Amino acid sequence: MQHTDAGRPWRPAFLERDGTARLVLSCAISDYDHVRDLTEGRIRAEGIALLPMRFAVEEIFFRFVKFREWEVSELSFAKYVSLRSQGDESIVGIPVFPSRVFRHSSIYVRADGPVTRPEDLAGRRVGVPEWAQTAAVYSRGALARQFGVDLRSVHWVQAGVNEPGRAEKVALALPEGLRLERRPDSSLDAMLLAGELDAVLSAHPPRSFLAGDPRIRRLFPEPEAVEREFLAATGVFPIMHLVGIRAEVVRQFPWVCGNLLSAFEAAKQAAVARAREFTASRIPFAWAQTAADRAAALMGGDPWPYGIEPNRTTLDAFCAWAHEQGVAHRRLRPEELFPPEVQARFRI
Repeated sequence: MQHTDAGRPWRPAFLERDGTARLVLSCAISDYDHVRDLTEGRIRAEGIALLPMRFAVEEIFFRFVKFREWEVSELSFAKYVSLRSQGDESIVGIPVFPSRVFRHSSIYVRADGPVTRPEDLAGRRVGVPEWAQTAAVYSRGALARQFGVDLRSVHWVQAGVNEPGRAEKVALALPEGLRLERRPDSSLDAMLLAGELDAVLSAHPPRSFLAGDPRIRRLFPEPEAVEREFLAATGVFPIMHLVGIRAEVVRQFPWVCGNLLSAFEAAKQAAVARAREFTASRIPFAWAQTAADRAAALMGGDPWPYGIEPNRTTLDAFCAWAHEQGVAHRRLRPEELFPPEVQARFRI
């Protein structure tokens, strides 16, 4: 899917308040606690007035990739890597990662089906909502590396999770021997229930699973244990989304990248401090303090790191897996994903 904003040049707008002019940037991003201080104005990016908008991530990705409707956007990591690998530099990413999720929990199978362990997927029909969905890249990477599943041994089927008609948003370069069938006439949920699929890899759970249908279950009933094994073996803490900026903005105002990175970092740090202040229960779940302490220990102090160096292992792994799976058209280095303005930080 190519974007369609040709002939619609971007013109900067400024907001003057209290004698200070700020560059107005519209920003579409989900309502994460770790970005809310920025989008609600408690933290400001220097020189920038953000105009925040909130939609479901699927809508954000579609409208930004297709139409570039706003200047700053949450963006699928896989879509961004794919575009960059094809020489499309119309979006400039910064190493702000609003969504990170281990994806062993996003593999669904029929309760009475033939798949009871990852190795059983060989020779089976497995559905994905998009081959270039970030979650599916990580799931396939884990299946291949953690469990030895040959991705070419699987018959892959692409369709919408709950609605027919979903299509890929980026061009693919599938490796030789890999089978990917398009099914615009049906949904993954319907095909899984009918026995046409043996498994589904999807960030968004099938409707039947959310409804509690006993015919559908997760491949890993207790995914945290196997996800911990994956983290220990690979060092990968999966990055799902990053923040992208229209390249026209960066060309005219290169300082926007560093200023936004600093502001997103400050908002995240405020959210982490708020979540770990347990004099009163800030999070409506029991044992939240135990979970927060455990996550911080596993991640080496910062439970949600931004920037290139703290995430180099994950970035390297994803670039490799995306290329091996035909999502990226060439193997990228982490430095190729981000502008020079965010690749070094000052030290005092």
